[in-house]
Amino acid sequence: MRTQYSISVTFHFSEVLKDMEYEGIVIRPPSEAESFILQVTLGCSHNRCTFCPTYKGRRFRIKDLDTIKSEIDEVAPYGPFRKVFLADGDALIIPQPKLLAILEYLQEKIRGLRRVGIYGNAKSILRKSVDELKVLKNRKLGIIYLGVETGNPALLEKIRKGASYEQMVEAGRRVQEAGITLSVTVLLGLGGIEHGHQHALATAKILSDIDPDFASALTLMVVPGTPLYADMEAGRFQLPTPFQVLEELGVIVAHSHLSQCYFTSNHASNYLPIKARLPRDKEAVVNLIHQVVSSEDASRLRPEFLRGL
Repeated sequence: MRTQYSISVTFHFSEVLKDMEYEGIVIRPPSEAESFILQVTLGCSHNRCTFCPTYKGRRFRIKDLDTIKSEIDEVAPYGPFRKVFLADGDALIIPQPKLLAILEYLQEKIRGLRRVGIYGNAKSILRKSVDELKVLKNRKLGIIYLGVETGNPALLEKIRKGASYEQMVEAGRRVQEAGITLSVTVLLGLGGIEHGHQHALATAKILSDIDPDFASALTLMVVPGTPLYADMEAGRFQLPTPFQVLEELGVIVAHSHLSQCYFTSNHASNYLPIKARLPRDKEAVVNLIHQVVSSEDASRLRPEFLRGL
């Protein structure tokens, strides 16, 4: 599961999709719903996270530049398009010269283009200097989506995230120093029942240290075939209850110190949809979560049959 993120390749120019060379499922952030989704990589360059089923069994590769350009050519007449999103997982791993070529071709061909968005992990961000990221920004790369998941160092290692606490913070700050908007995601329930409170406190701390422009809390859904599912089946992991997950959310909001962040928990996986400006709305959000948890009223939560990845 790539966090933050629903599955869609739906555009208002649906007829052209018949000829587009999409492979497998295409995942994008909810905020990219109106974007032209351009699949420049296949799969995820890391693809080891224990909770994620999305690209298992698929070999990561970067599409040929000529193929990418031909797909841009196909779509360009259907514009203008204000936003483009570069899929799949972690397209930021593309070497700088090729990524620049893609961005420059988009600028040349796509009328009305204002912003390009992309997934990045800590590794791919840290492979680029601040100056290199600034060059990408000048080619309209406007937002990077970073899956942080947790601030707990031991848990980061356990879920095989591929980055330490310090690397996550450095990656987030590097994006911001380059002037690119940063959107991070964290994953409620990832610490299980045993370590839920520690996970929440540490996640509040890493969010505070990164201080992103946007932050989203998703809720863990354990998918068969993942290592985490095997741990759950063997009794090594216990999934928190919906109200325990909401307690984690309350701890994260209450203990985070963000200067100006749009915080959401309105993904399909979440039990209680929240949209807030932090720190302005912190007290109201914490009070709401406390009321819902205290009520133990399941009717106030999103039903399980409506939840999704």
